[in-house]
Amino acid sequence: MNTILALSQVVIKELYRRKDFYVLFVLTAIITLLMASANLFHDDKIVRYLKEICLLLIWLSGLVIAIGTAARQIPAERENRTIFPLLAKPVSRAQVVVGKFLGCWFACGVALVMFYLFLGLISGSREHEWPVLSYLQALWLQWVFIAVVIALVLLGSVIFAAPSSNGTISFVVVLGIWGLGRYLHQVALQQAEPIRTLLSVIYFLIPHLEWYDVRDLVVHSKGLVPWGYCALASLYGAAYTAFFLVATWLCFRRKALNK
Repeated sequence: MNTILALSQVVIKELYRRKDFYVLFVLTAIITLLMASANLFHDDKIVRYLKEICLLLIWLSGLVIAIGTAARQIPAERENRTIFPLLAKPVSRAQVVVGKFLGCWFACGVALVMFYLFLGLISGSREHEWPVLSYLQALWLQWVFIAVVIALVLLGSVIFAAPSSNGTISFVVVLGIWGLGRYLHQVALQQAEPIRTLLSVIYFLIPHLEWYDVRDLVVHSKGLVPWGYCALASLYGAAYTAFFLVATWLCFRRKALNK
């Protein structure tokens, strides 16, 4: 366990030495502050649009940070040839995979906390109320979403040759599942066989990432997701995360490191 935590700490330090997080945070802050300074048509409910824009930026920023960080972990170790002394310590390949995952996940979690604190301060200054539980629930569900994404990208990092191709493909796949996966079964019902069966199988196999997107509840102050549903969604995300991590380990243990 100490080895895994040591590996994760290296990943966390690496993320905060790079400029990705700071650039995305500054861009989010600038756009949100510009929106907050406007009082379009003297509408007191403009804060809803403010929260909607800010939450969209938080989700996109979190996705970019997660994919960008996870995509370069294992390829960077191979390219710099630091993977050989790392595995000679001895450190198993399973420990490398889990350590890299936890490092990326914890680092993204810290970034999300900072983003949501900023959102809470800005919206609270306009609404004069602080729905802390709603923000905490939205943050947690997005963090579970990020866990599935990181595990998927780590699997891609041992399959695809370059971090750039892995990042691009992962970004397209995640956006496709997140935005279109919920409608796939409806599309399947309108198709002829065997396309209908194929689309239905894909619908039930893919992780339904849209379940973790509760932005509308936060924006329109519709209250909390029932905690039982939140727990089930967390277990669902943990199952897919574990599946992708095991697949990553199986591919990684068979992969020649000198290629």
